[in-house]
Amino acid sequence: MKGNTVAESNSGHSARLLDLVRRAGLLRARDLVAIGVPRAYLQRLVDRGHLVQHARGIYGPSDAPFTENHSLAQTCTHLPSGVVCLVSALSFHGLTTQLPFEVWIAIERGTWTPISTDTKLRVFHFSGESMTSGIEVHSVEGVRVQVYSVPKTIADCFKFRNKVGMDVAIEALREGWRLRRFTMDELWSYAKVCRVSNVMRPYLEMLP
Repeated sequence: MKGNTVAESNSGHSARLLDLVRRAGLLRARDLVAIGVPRAYLQRLVDRGHLVQHARGIYGPSDAPFTENHSLAQTCTHLPSGVVCLVSALSFHGLTTQLPFEVWIAIERGTWTPISTDTKLRVFHFSGESMTSGIEVHSVEGVRVQVYSVPKTIADCFKFRNKVGMDVAIEALREGWRLRRFTMDELWSYAKVCRVSNVMRPYLEMLP
């Protein structure tokens, strides 16, 4: 009888863990505390081929397909309050020919900065309305990923032109306008939020 009870408990832990990871897309090892499952079950399910360890402390279903934005899903699993920004946001929106080998992520100024993750990060500290405005929420591989909108990202690129490159900012502006990904009012609004109205004005006047 005792053996049957242990087997049922093990089966219950495994089922709850698999259900959670399938709903979440990616799972942090520390998330198991909330459902009362010992961390040892992660390795057991990896050994059985049900889970895959994508990075330190991050697991996902073995049968889940990877997408081109897999690194964003990994990063936002580690940093759920972070917002994909600048070159990574441009790439997500299809507005740059640049292929970032790092994930560019914005976090609130004064909060903890990640020291080490398995995904290479380029961290920017935003504050106030610059941090909170223009955020879109997307689902990437089942993970909630926050990304700045197209007009907010373009304004950010002009603000951080010394980091991004003015050519990248101008390319994104022209391509976004050509594809009608924003209105002039939207772009001007974020230019004011980022305090780059005067910097952007000559380029806005040149748009057809």
